[in-house]
Parts: sequence; structure tokens; C-alpha cells
Amino acid sequence: MDDDLREEDRKVRRLRFMVDFSLEYIRTQRLTHDQALLVVARVKTFALELFPGKEETFDIVYAPRFKRLLNEKFQRS
Repeated sequence: MDDDLREEDRKVRRLRFMVDFSLEYIRTQRLTHDQALLVVARVKTFALELFPGKEETFDIVYAPRFKRLLNEKFQRS
């Protein structure tokens, strides 16, 4: 059981790093809106590879952060 918890923790840390890195990448790079959306889609794919069947969790926890950044960067509402 301890190994399962460690593996889960490792996957969560990897996902957090990828999300934080991607948010900073979108924030600091000269990307088109479509390019930024592609980054978000790839992060979501990565998340679902780590946590199959957890799409709703991604949409609740991480999607709002990306949406907020995209709205700020591309001045959309």
C-alpha cells in the first residue's frame, strides 16, 4: 500500500510541475491563441495518461487556471 501512495504522489507532483511549467510557458512566450490551446490540450492528454478516467477532475481543478490565463493573455471574456 505504501508503494501505491508513493506512486500516486509521484504522479501528482509530475502533473503539478507540467501544469505550472505550461502556465508559465503560455504566460511568457509569444504564442497565438491556437498555439496556447494546443499546449493546454497536450497537458490534458498528459494528465489523462497519468490518471485515466479523471477528465472531469482535470476540468474542475486545472482548466479554470488555463482559461483565466488565456482570457488575460488574449483579452477575451
